Amino acid sequence: MHRNGIKLLTGNSHLELAQSVAERLNIPLTPCVVKKFSNGEINVKITESIREEDVFIIQSGCSDVNDNLMELLILVSACKTASARRITAIIPCYPYARQDKKDSSRAPIAAKLCANMLAVAGCDHVITIDLHASQIQGFFDFPVDNLYSEPLMIGYIKQSIPNWQESIVVSPDAGGAKRVTAIADKLGVDFALIHRQRNGHSATASEKMELLVGDVRGKTAILVDDMIDTGKTLTLATKSLKENGAAKVYVLVSHALFGESNLAAISQLPLEELVVTNTVPQQQHILACSNLVVIDVAPLLAESIRRTHNGESISVLFNEWPSEHL
Repeated sequence: MHRNGIKLLTGNSHLELAQSVAERLNIPLTPCVVKKFSNGEINVKITESIREEDVFIIQSGCSDVNDNLMELLILVSACKTASARRITAIIPCYPYARQDKKDSSRAPIAAKLCANMLAVAGCDHVITIDLHASQIQGFFDFPVDNLYSEPLMIGYIKQSIPNWQESIVVSPDAGGAKRVTAIADKLGVDFALIHRQRNGHSATASEKMELLVGDVRGKTAILVDDMIDTGKTLTLATKSLKENGAAKVYVLVSHALFGESNLAAISQLPLEELVVTNTVPQQQHILACSNLVVIDVAPLLAESIRRTHNGESISVLFNEWPSEHL
């Protein structure tokens, strides 16, 4: 029996995740065609009525990020003109999230621009996971639910890392200190902080990492970060932890983009496991990296959709609910 009132749509960014969410909700994906004309323009056709329906559009900001963003905007606009009652964009990996502030002269704040475009297209609500910076929520004038992968990671640590009680949670930079201390507090273990610095002032100068806070000697180090792209930070941090005497190194990352990464080289690092979520597609990455483990966020997104549609609180999703529901 279908759940009345929910219409679940998706673009081409992450069909596997969208299908998994639909199965969790026991509803079909609303049929729509998202394709390109010969000149590269995106064409959207929704082949089923969505008038006065509660519409959720799943689209992640990954791989061909500009095409995926444009698909999302056109889907939102199409739903708006089709008289949808409410339009919620489910964006597991928010695009342009790293451009969240003016960190140099004439630098754009592209994350704010994306928020403006979603608002103009007709979006009413955004659900995302692990924003690169929490203040991005303030770029919107409508509700934004920034879900955390932290409960999923804590559940994984407790179930899959031997003797996790003797581990230490590590942040590869100062920006992730808050995330790491929250996980360490919930696990009841210590935390460590690594500082990254250049050997010189030139852009091509070599880099190294120094352990500033914490003692990893003889312990299982759990390195936690929100995003991996080139893999340079991961490589430097792993080497630093091993040089400081860590017995084992596990890496947990929310958004594994692997945009410019050499996965073959990463698989050769002295890591026990590289644990990522599927906010972006990981099928090809699994084949290239033997120690890659993928945590499914579909249950988290499906539950957030169900609760949003029914007008229920989603605060329970910030706690350790996955251990019971996964």
